[in-house]
Amino acid sequence: MSTAAIAPLPGLAPLDRCAVMGVVNVTPDSFSDGGRWLDPAAAVAHGLELVARGADLIDVGGESTRPGAARVSEEEELRRVIPVVRELAAAGAVVSVDTMRAVVAEQSVAVGAAVLNDVSGGLADPDMARVAAETGVPFVVMHWRGHSLEMNRLAVYDDVVTDVAKELQQRMEAVVEAGVRPSQVILDPGLGFAKNAAQDWALLGGLDALVALGRPVLVAASRKRFLGALLADPATGEPRPPRQRDDATAAVSALSAQAGAWAVRVHDVRASADAVRVVAAWQQAAE
Repeated sequence: MSTAAIAPLPGLAPLDRCAVMGVVNVTPDSFSDGGRWLDPAAAVAHGLELVARGADLIDVGGESTRPGAARVSEEEELRRVIPVVRELAAAGAVVSVDTMRAVVAEQSVAVGAAVLNDVSGGLADPDMARVAAETGVPFVVMHWRGHSLEMNRLAVYDDVVTDVAKELQQRMEAVVEAGVRPSQVILDPGLGFAKNAAQDWALLGGLDALVALGRPVLVAASRKRFLGALLADPATGEPRPPRQRDDATAAVSALSAQAGAWAVRVHDVRASADAVRVVAAWQQAAE
């Protein structure tokens, strides 16, 4: 399925290829780059660098969702996120805000965010669907079963592809019932969130089942644990460190684009930006 077949999302320019969402973590404890962009000026500079390297959107987050991470206060998340969203949007970047809190989402859109990316799919804050409905911006609904401190024990499925597709469909119906327009919804299978490595691979291999739900699909595989396990040192069994997983991430980006993903969310933008453009050229040549 070509991404050209996906209807444009509200407020976003349509693309004839898979989009690339660059990650800016304004946190001290994110799993791969915690602390590197905690300073707002550094975060803004990094976001603009990612745009220059080929990112179509910049996803700004102020709360780590790595396994075992504790939540930060609403006030702290606002302090981290709002200045960065404001400055990036003012500089012309298309900004997504990565938050589970309705207040952070609402204030981010007020200062220029164009997309809401909620890893809880609206479950962590019952007011999130209202904010998405009232702002009208695209809303990423991720598959989620619980917060970081508890999600590993929730990785139990009869069939992970079937179950995730069913639960995403249910979440989509719930947010639409709460007022979100279907045309706003983006789906994310939630790789690594209440999933083990085998389940992550199964979801990637079954991505067509999620694309078949009829909404754009975001794949966020960048530097995640299942890639570290795949690339483990053969002598010691030690997982490959997160910042050494970018080549594998780019491979996943290419395969996701080929499978019909709307966008890939990555830390190292250039390789994935090149990869999705190669896929688009390949698909066009084959038509």
